[in-house]
Amino acid sequence: MYNFKQATLLYATKYALAFLWIFTGLTSVYFAPDVGYEILAGANIVGLPAKAAIYAGGMLDIALGLWLVTSFKTQVCCLVQVAVIITYTALLTLIDASFWLHPFGPITKNIPIVVLICFLFSENKSQITIK
Repeated sequence: MYNFKQATLLYATKYALAFLWIFTGLTSVYFAPDVGYEILAGANIVGLPAKAAIYAGGMLDIALGLWLVTSFKTQVCCLVQVAVIITYTALLTLIDASFWLHPFGPITKNIPIVVLICFLFSENKSQITIK
């Protein structure tokens, strides 16, 4: 059983992560795809392969956010999120390791995000009861 504060924190965590995934996907595909193309060009990925990577990554991000909102098999969703973050982190590190030292922390932010996902995973219950 959760008290009101715990339930609120759990819901806030879930919806904050969902927002992050959905907004990141929209940004990648619609708001700023040029950033993704520039990063991929650094690895000599251009043209159709770059476009496919941008759209596939953006759609995956949006799908993860929507999946999280549904609360369907949340623990599986959490595992998939962590796997995607590890994959994105490894790929971005291979493309340009300097992103680890970027002042806005595009890679280092993944650490607290994974912690939030682990919290959500550990606290997930099929039904939350507030006392």
